[in-house]
Amino acid sequence: MSKHGKVLVAMSGGIDSTVTAMILHEQGYEVIGITMKTWDYANVGGSRKETGCCSLDSINDARSVAVDMGFPHYIVDIREEFGDHVIDDFVSEYMAGRTPNPCVMCNTHIKWSALLKRADAMDCEFIATGHYAKIHEEAGRKFVRRSADAHKDQSYVLWGLSQECLGRSRFPLGHMTKPEVRQLAYDFGYEELSKKGESFEICFVPDNDYRGFLKRRVDGLTEKVAGGQFLGQNDEVLGTHEGYPFFTIGQRKGLGVAFGEPMYVTDILPETNQVRLGRQEDLIRNGMGVGQLNLMKYEKLPDNYEATVRVRYKDKGTLAEIKQLGDNFLDVTFLANVGGIAPGQSAVIYEGDDVVGGGLITSSRK
Repeated sequence: MSKHGKVLVAMSGGIDSTVTAMILHEQGYEVIGITMKTWDYANVGGSRKETGCCSLDSINDARSVAVDMGFPHYIVDIREEFGDHVIDDFVSEYMAGRTPNPCVMCNTHIKWSALLKRADAMDCEFIATGHYAKIHEEAGRKFVRRSADAHKDQSYVLWGLSQECLGRSRFPLGHMTKPEVRQLAYDFGYEELSKKGESFEICFVPDNDYRGFLKRRVDGLTEKVAGGQFLGQNDEVLGTHEGYPFFTIGQRKGLGVAFGEPMYVTDILPETNQVRLGRQEDLIRNGMGVGQLNLMKYEKLPDNYEATVRVRYKDKGTLAEIKQLGDNFLDVTFLANVGGIAPGQSAVIYEGDDVVGGGLITSSRK
């Protein structure tokens, strides 16, 4: 019998998930490795060969470590689940004029669901991933905390996890920095793994060209949205563009038209295939609506509540007054101006290092 129980570890073949499995194995857990194949290059297309977490090389890397350390490893095909939720949502959000965050959708609806389903089938008490985050508990509520490595912290993309998911999850890297993880891989005898790079691309858009991906996924998209208009802040026509789905709020580069000064996308109007442009100051907003709410630290937010809210992955956060309206919606008023709020992105509430909860941005206001 294992010292700490049986744990199913999501192993992509990358350094973080591999070291996660190594740590738990050394700590005395009964480890089972699982690699989830979420997409394949042949279906999504692109200009580069298959790379990253779903490549044959990565799957073989994960299996090799499992064999070396003496624990079982399985490959699970969840391409259908992934496509139905993450990829279809990615496409539909852009087509609705919003900017999706597929990593949040994947974590919330696919990875944890798939892991827990397989964990139950294998009698595993816990699941584990290589995320840089911590899990804490207070007053009977479990919630995510920022990791020790501020640069690598992934707490922002984990706001959607339920209390059940948090109770069964383990994040061994939450108290470590990336250099420490690399050193540990080296100390375990995996010098090549310790030097392995990491990808910052969307896993199913391996060439990082989401516009090309949309064109390949939506039949006749180029013809359907061609000839859209750029508008100014007073609705004056400034030029034409190739279609509203190919733009995001705050975008400055790649507009395809020279204006003589920096111009930014401030609004996307899918109904009329129009994109509104303005100067940087025109991106400023002081409030927003947030739906699809998931609270971690509290069952319900206190009245007259103030906390820091992040509106993007790299956003440092801004203090805001937050009103909970029903079970599933927040009205957020920032106490300082915030730029580039994009509907479809995640709004995540923090008290210091603690993730209170989060949701999807539905609208913004000046």
